[in-house]
Amino acid sequence: MPREFKFPDIGEGITEAELLRWYVQEGDQVQENQNLAEIETDKAVADLPSPYTGTVSRLHYQPGDRFPVGAALVTFTDGEEEPARPTAGERAPEDRRAVAEEAQARPRESGGVQVLATPATRRRARELGVDLTAVRGTGPAGRITDEDVERDAREGAPQPAATVGEPATAEVGQVPERAAQVAPTRSPLPDFAQWGPVERVALSATRRQIALKMTQALFTAPHAAALDEADITELELYRQRAQELVQDRGIHLTLLPFVMKAAVAGLKQFPSLNATLDEARQELVLKKYYHLGVAVDTERGLIVPVIRDVDRKSLIALAAELGGVVSRTRAGKAHLAELRGGSFTLTNAGAVGGHTFISIINYPEVAILGMGRAQEKPVVRDGHIAVRTLLPLSMSFDHRVVDGAYAVRFLNHVIALLEDPVRLQVEA
Repeated sequence: MPREFKFPDIGEGITEAELLRWYVQEGDQVQENQNLAEIETDKAVADLPSPYTGTVSRLHYQPGDRFPVGAALVTFTDGEEEPARPTAGERAPEDRRAVAEEAQARPRESGGVQVLATPATRRRARELGVDLTAVRGTGPAGRITDEDVERDAREGAPQPAATVGEPATAEVGQVPERAAQVAPTRSPLPDFAQWGPVERVALSATRRQIALKMTQALFTAPHAAALDEADITELELYRQRAQELVQDRGIHLTLLPFVMKAAVAGLKQFPSLNATLDEARQELVLKKYYHLGVAVDTERGLIVPVIRDVDRKSLIALAAELGGVVSRTRAGKAHLAELRGGSFTLTNAGAVGGHTFISIINYPEVAILGMGRAQEKPVVRDGHIAVRTLLPLSMSFDHRVVDGAYAVRFLNHVIALLEDPVRLQVEA
């Protein structure tokens, strides 16, 4: 009897994925838990294991296709049957994909007009302030696609962010409607091909999610920033000595674990920065745990894995854990559990040579701490010029939650710890 394997709802707001490659072909026999495909969600690259033992009768998508939660990916038969082929009366693969997407769409009545669009497309429309009832769908069965929404945003006049019958409040993971309303209006793009050759490259699931989150953060949280430098001359000598002691254990001890420990000590003194603003209830959610996100530069974009319970781990334990999670993240193999639950984020442009920079908050957190490239500079100490190692630090924060003085005091506390390795060991 044929059985369908449908893309499961794996949580975390994931509504669709992109097929990167199949590990099997039609006609192959597979065992339960054997990997069928490699997919990319807006969180990570992952393998999909088979829930069944049987023969692959049909693969419903091709590499590069996107599919929503609930879409049929593979059809299995229990026996040694030949792969089924569409007959004249059966749907072609493109039609089956349309049916799967339509099944995931949430039609809504607005002034008597039925809107057919996937949840992801609806979110895109809310982000751009597009009224879906006024958009002509070019997809199967008149379904509205992301391209339709973006075309309408470029060519049409700005539309209300919420259609009749739709709630004006934002759902979790969406860009609030008022954020879409205050976002800059996009002018139609010129035809760049008139000046020379161009190439259009589709955004990956990860890049689309980055774009969505950056827009959400920037137009939800009023950003402000504090900039300073820490004299880490003594800390760098301490780090180099400690690195020698753990070299034979294969551990690479960078500055990042020290900054993580200093940040946690600062968050304990300034708890409003380890929080989230609940606008609906007009409450500040103060988090009593210290799970720090670490921005990692990957080929697919900036990914933020989370190191849990930083306050309970030693510098050496943090260094070892960071090495593993960064490697998995860059390989696209980080577990979903490693990509959620952060309370505060650090980002290190110094790792690629950057100096001072202003980061965008990892919403719904309320602050992010950035590190630049540490380097030797001439400074004045006790009336004399001395060469010291300085680490640029920048912190962006949500001005709705904390004032500038509060943020600067936090940054001063972090700097004081980084400049005194003994105090850092005692407090962190």
